[in-house]
Order: sequence, then C-alpha cells, then structure tokens
Amino acid sequence: MSSKSGPLTGVKVVELAGLAPGPFGCMVLADLGADVILVERPGGTGLAGPLQRNRRVVTLDLKTGDGIADLLRLVAQADVLVEGYRPGVAERLGFGPAPCTEINPRLVYARMTGWGQEGPLSAAAGHDIDYLAIAGALEPLGRPGQPPHAPINLLADFAGGGMLLAVGVLAALHERERSGLGQVVDAAMVDGSALLMTFLHGMVAAGMWRGGRGENLLDGGAPFYDTYRAKDGGYLAVGSLEPQFYAALLQGLELDAGSLPGQMNRSEWPELRRIFTERFASRTRDEWAAAFSTLDACVSPVLSPAEAAEHPHNRVRGTFVEVGGVRQPGPAPRFTRTPASAPSAPEATTVTEVLALWK
Repeated sequence: MSSKSGPLTGVKVVELAGLAPGPFGCMVLADLGADVILVERPGGTGLAGPLQRNRRVVTLDLKTGDGIADLLRLVAQADVLVEGYRPGVAERLGFGPAPCTEINPRLVYARMTGWGQEGPLSAAAGHDIDYLAIAGALEPLGRPGQPPHAPINLLADFAGGGMLLAVGVLAALHERERSGLGQVVDAAMVDGSALLMTFLHGMVAAGMWRGGRGENLLDGGAPFYDTYRAKDGGYLAVGSLEPQFYAALLQGLELDAGSLPGQMNRSEWPELRRIFTERFASRTRDEWAAAFSTLDACVSPVLSPAEAAEHPHNRVRGTFVEVGGVRQPGPAPRFTRTPASAPSAPEATTVTEVLALWK
C-alpha cells in the first residue's frame, strides 16, 4: 500500500473484522490517513469492497492462544482497537479492555454494538431497523396511513453507528493528549439513532411537529418539500421551504401564485399537492432539471447512485472515485493542508511486517 496522507497520519488502528457499522467507521479513519490494520479470521468474511478500502489485512485465529498473542502484540503498539462483538465476547476470548489497556494504557478501546454494553437488550440480536424502532427514529418515517419505512440501513448502521464510532474515537484521542490515557468508547447504534432525532424532539417541544407520520413540514407532508414523479417515471426532489425559494418553484412550474392556495395553509395542502403533481407529470425529469437549472428553487433531479457519479457537480469535485474497478464515494471531509490520499484496495500483510513499520 502506498504511503498515505491525511490529518490522521500516524494514528495506528487495529480493527477486528465485522459488518457494516464498524467497517464504515474504520473506513472513515483510514480515509483520513490512519493506518488501519484489519484483523480477519481464517477464511475471512469474503468482503473486500469499499468499506474495507485503505486497509492492510492480517489473518489471525482469535480462538487460539497464538492468535490472541499476536493480536496483543499489535495492541501494544496501537492507538486504537475497534471491535464489534456482542458484550462479553471479547472478554471471554481474552482481549477485552482489561488485558488490552494493561499492556497499553494509552489505548482507545472502541466498541461498536447495536444496543450498547449494558441494558436489558445488550445481549439481544438486532439490525438497523430494530435500533431505529427502539430509538423512536423509525415511527416518523413514511407516508400517512402507511407502515413506517426504513431508509435502507443508512441511519442506524452508518450515521448512528459507524460515524458515531469515528467521532467517539477522535474525541478520545483528543482527550488523551491531555491525560495521557486511553479509555473505552461505547458506541451503540440505538444511542446514535436517538441522537439523530434531536432536532425532531426540539420541533415537537416547540409545537412545530404536530401531525402524524408524513403530515409535517419536513417528512413529506408539505407539498413544497417532497418528491414528484415526472412524465418519464423519473422524480424531482422539491425543497422550496422559504418564501423566496417557493416563489422560484412557482416560476419554474409556470404557475401563478395568485391562483393557488397559500403556501402555509395546511388545510389546502392536498389541493396544492394535486396541482404540483399534475404539473410535474407534464415533462420528463431532465426537462424539469433543465428548467430549474437557472432558478434558486431548491429543486433537483433524483439520481440513481450510478447517475450521481456522472453529475457535473460531483465530477468537478471528484466526489466519486474508482478503487479496484469499483466506483464509490471518495473521502470526506476535505482538508487544505493535509488532504487525504486517493483510496486503495485492501492488501494482505503479516503481524511481523506491521510491527516493523510501527516501531
């Protein structure tokens, strides 16, 4: 693997192989320059995709004494250890926080779980949709009169899980600069999912979220903050909340404000939605995109993941990159003095080779 750059250059991370949230959090750290060593079990997970990029990979059998000994050799030199087992598993196998921090008091021991390290559900199985449900983040998602609908596994696994893990690791590393000591980071997807809903709790308290599912300003209830089907089956995303953007929306749709219901008249939202629906259905998605391209209306074409990589804005910024023949989002955010390197595919290494470089 070529030399890496980024604001986390010099940070040494040991990642125990897992699925989704842990790999994503470690991908973020690796993208930003950390040297992440992925510890795979014999036979591996069969995964070597975008979430595993920028890694060097060692294979250890952590059910054997030799495998644990090699892991602890890495831990002794590392800044961070990331594991995603159910609570108690790492302890039973012999590499829980106690033995790891005994040999390396500066170690940040990061734990990625669904339910956290304690609580009635801590030992239970779960997936993204379950964590959202218990966090109160699933119930508001969807259309009126329809079941709640999970936005694939973006919220709990990645935003409330892996990204929360990365933030926790960075905070612990920052605190270590003052104390000289590491600590355990308990990153739970149920906590992260609840945290993502902070704004909604504030809106409820302020009386600004009074309707049921799909009946409010930002959940598709407002006809000027929703998606609309175009003539060709494509969709437009409309986020024309503020008066000036709403005025530009009407201009682009060639509608006269004087002949329409008032923007904030909730009782007439169904009629306003009917008018917008009919109007958007009269042209193709790309025709509408062209019509709105010169208007500040907050109207955008809904792109597929493949189309997004070809959008002119994303192409100019280099938002998407190709790694190992797979197109994928590039590192973010961006830095002026310490930009991240171009991502690379994972490559195999050994504990001995890692330790020789970490001296």
